[in-house]
Amino acid sequence: MLAVRAQFFLMASGTMVSVPQTKLSATAVLAQTAVFSGLTENELKFLAQRAVFRQFSPGEIVFSEGEPCAGMYVVESGHVRIYKSSASGREQVLNIEGPGSSVAELPVFDGGNYPASVSAVDGATLLFVSKQDFQALCLAHPQVALKVLRVVGARLRNLVGIIEELSFTTVRHRLASFLVRQAQKGEHTAQGIEVSLPASNQELAAQIGTVRELVSRNLSRLQSEGLIRMEGRSVTIPDVKALETELDGGE
Repeated sequence: MLAVRAQFFLMASGTMVSVPQTKLSATAVLAQTAVFSGLTENELKFLAQRAVFRQFSPGEIVFSEGEPCAGMYVVESGHVRIYKSSASGREQVLNIEGPGSSVAELPVFDGGNYPASVSAVDGATLLFVSKQDFQALCLAHPQVALKVLRVVGARLRNLVGIIEELSFTTVRHRLASFLVRQAQKGEHTAQGIEVSLPASNQELAAQIGTVRELVSRNLSRLQSEGLIRMEGRSVTIPDVKALETELDGGE
């Protein structure tokens, strides 16, 4: 499949919606994904012919925790958030995945339900690969299963890091850590490094494992101490090294 034509996909409501032409073919999307890298063009085409593009609006649920696993997804464009929810509705974001990332390899691999929920952060186009097709590919090409284990292993390490932060550090420390990570990909200006915060303090709280009120309070404190300057959802960090000192002895 060298070009992707306009297709239709079934949304959760059951309404058939036209999908605009995507930027890449299904074969190209799969080839850029770690799990499928190394497959021959014919092997990729075999899977691509059975995969389906689906589009999701910002905030739309891709699948929910506990649902039977129908298949896995590859992000063609946009971003998705992987998160867990408590009975009270509080969320903990486990990761944000962008183009080239795969989602839900583990339940496809082990036959269990989806262990977490996934929703679109912005307008996202995902490539859906059914559980049956993925398992058949693993049987035919054992190297794919080994790559899944590497991806799952990396996710496990990330989860261990999240547990460590939630268990042993303060909200101030986690917020400073988040800002330092954002600074690594921020824009350098004359005033410092400019980064963008998530759309709301509620979303930021979900990403660092706290509540909105504590995020607002700690952002204000960092600003009053001169460690950051805020303008809307844009934050300028005048001295990243000064912020990094907050990560020492953050328990």
